Amino acid sequence: MSQRIPATVVTGFLGAGKTTLIRNLIRDARGRRIAIIVNEFGDMGFDGGLLSDCGDDDCRPDQIVELTNGCICCTVADEFLPTMEALLRRDPAPDHIVIETSGLALPQPLVQAFNWPTVKHRVTVDGVVTVVDAVAVSEGRFAPQAVAEPDPARQHDDPVEELFEDQLRCADLVVVSKTDLVGAHTLAAVEATVARDARAGVSAIRSSGEGLPSEILLGLSAAAESDMKGRESHHELEGEDHDHDDFDSFIVTVPEAASVDDLRQRVAAMLALPDIFRVKGHARVAGKAAPVVVQAVGARIETYFSPVPAREGLVVIGLRGLDRDAVRTRLAG
Repeated sequence: MSQRIPATVVTGFLGAGKTTLIRNLIRDARGRRIAIIVNEFGDMGFDGGLLSDCGDDDCRPDQIVELTNGCICCTVADEFLPTMEALLRRDPAPDHIVIETSGLALPQPLVQAFNWPTVKHRVTVDGVVTVVDAVAVSEGRFAPQAVAEPDPARQHDDPVEELFEDQLRCADLVVVSKTDLVGAHTLAAVEATVARDARAGVSAIRSSGEGLPSEILLGLSAAAESDMKGRESHHELEGEDHDHDDFDSFIVTVPEAASVDDLRQRVAAMLALPDIFRVKGHARVAGKAAPVVVQAVGARIETYFSPVPAREGLVVIGLRGLDRDAVRTRLAG
């Protein structure tokens, strides 16, 4: 049997920094032909576009493409296996495959999928890398209130808490991101949370957004698809099926803003609504030809002008039942 292609699964909650980590990995490919598969939650792809903007004007986020540095980018929804099979038919085949999961996805079913007959003899899961947002954990926004005072009213089956724990439980390596935005005491508490929920012996490394060398992220040799013991999700342990019924996403077209500040104020007003986890996409500002990229998690809003044309609209992701009319009203200004 020929040597199997290693694959790395990058998981983590919405806004943790998965796409940034992979962008830096592409730039540090060191001669490897790296295939990138992006699985997004929602009807409009966004992260694939950010990944494809890595130095080649011909990068297209909505299909498999070969980049000038030897990478391949592919955006998929629920067609992982056909996509993987298509990648393996390419000549030459990639040297390494990196899969970025949706921030609302369990990594366990994806890892199990590598046991599929058409895949298992050609690809192995080199490792599961879970990215944890230090700020989000410290604020209790997208993770359990582990570093805040315990809330006695908190339900044991909180879907966000369970997802956070499941993503950690599957990890072979944890990357604690945005460490430059928290103090030493807070960071220690975050790392204690990681140690509590991750499997014994799993390392956690710090990242401040400057990227990590590829040799740290690749070459873990975990063969995770053959080592599922201790990685089981809450749903697997309880004999339940996992789906996305707890979460929802929809696309909002934002009326043209008078300025970037005006746009940011509208987004901030919308983020003040309950049950919203993440906002990402593109919007228009008066007098500007390029669309504005918007990324927001919690109270943090990032905006910059896109270097490439993009479909307008913001993807709003949150708990099912969030008030869509209120979201549209606040974004209208």
